[in-house]
Amino acid sequence: MGKKSKEKFEVVEGETIDACLDRIKAAGYFPVRRTEEPIFAEEIENGKVQYVPVDRKIVFEVKLIE
Repeated sequence: MGKKSKEKFEVVEGETIDACLDRIKAAGYFPVRRTEEPIFAEEIENGKVQYVPVDRKIVFEVKLIE
């Protein structure tokens, strides 16, 4: 059985977006959509809980190059 026609690639910590795109291309895929999700940290200030964005997760949806 061959590769999946659709796949998801996540930009890992310490990796640039360009490096992730190179990894996608080397695996035989091309990106069709990029999504970003914020990562929040919980902070308590004056007895109130606040959620502060600290990072983001970037995920590429890709399709197989035919």
